[in-house]
Amino acid sequence: MKKLLVFIISVSIFAACGNQQEDLSSDISVPVSVTELKPQSIQKFIEINGSVKPIKEVKLKAEISGKYHLMKSSSGINPYTLGDIVKEGAEIIWLEDFEYENNIKLPSQKLNLEITKQVFDKQQSLFDKGGVTLSELKNAEINYMNAKYTYDDAMIRLQKMHVKAPFTGAIVDLPYFTPLAKIDVNSLLVSIMDYSKLFMEINLAEKNLEYIKSGQTVQITNYTLLDDTLKGTITQLSPAIDPETRSFKGMIVIDNPGLKLRPGMFAKGEVVVASAANSIVIPKEIIVSKQKGNYVFVVEKGIAYEREIQIGLENPKQVQVVSGLKVGENIVVKGFETLRNESKIKVVK
Repeated sequence: MKKLLVFIISVSIFAACGNQQEDLSSDISVPVSVTELKPQSIQKFIEINGSVKPIKEVKLKAEISGKYHLMKSSSGINPYTLGDIVKEGAEIIWLEDFEYENNIKLPSQKLNLEITKQVFDKQQSLFDKGGVTLSELKNAEINYMNAKYTYDDAMIRLQKMHVKAPFTGAIVDLPYFTPLAKIDVNSLLVSIMDYSKLFMEINLAEKNLEYIKSGQTVQITNYTLLDDTLKGTITQLSPAIDPETRSFKGMIVIDNPGLKLRPGMFAKGEVVVASAANSIVIPKEIIVSKQKGNYVFVVEKGIAYEREIQIGLENPKQVQVVSGLKVGENIVVKGFETLRNESKIKVVK
């Protein structure tokens, strides 16, 4: 009898302790941070990454052999060097070869052109007066045309001695040669880039085919731009899908004022494909995904209630809520990980 009484008392004490612990645990408030829902705007954008390349780039090689002369820059003080900006038509390098120049015989070619032109003009005048036949006039014209072709060819050959910039740009490669050293044909002399405009080759997932269109604006960012962005435009899109990668190719042309981006840099682009104003917008990270749907916690009088939501537009950081929430409600943005439906909460900063 005594053993039975002791057993009953022990069970009663254990049950009382359990109820006391349950009561204590039910009184614990979970610390959370909340925010009030206000109308906002949201954009759906597709991220694009890639390395940028210059729109204009040229490698100039020696078309003849000759002694190397590096010309002075536009300042007229020092020879050209890496990074210098050269204007279109500016001479950068001169290859000296007097034997080659003499063989061109430019002065005699020029004189022959002048003489044949005078003869042709005279024959034209005589023909108009009936003084020569049409055959004589045409022969004079042929001689003049041949002399002009020969002179133009001499000028082209002569220009091979002078390496000039085909467009305005920056010198990005300038191999060193000892002054007056003999340069062989096909030697690389200088590389020039114009990167006031850049392009980026891109590969886009097949699922984005319906959103990406030629002519769309792209916001370009890079770690060197800090809070600044550059404007790009989608200029080309391939209609074909790669069966292995399930992607399609495209090209973006980027305006680069101030030369803020450099060729070869890695850049990130964002293509805005949809937007909505006056919407309920929440951080994507606070959404709790379950088998039945997506949920967030709404706070009412110190209690957190689980609320199912329907999502509209979204981007990597935010989502638009099209149903389930109302403007003015408070939602949990920090501390939601340990919450359950109807948990007591304590709002902290």
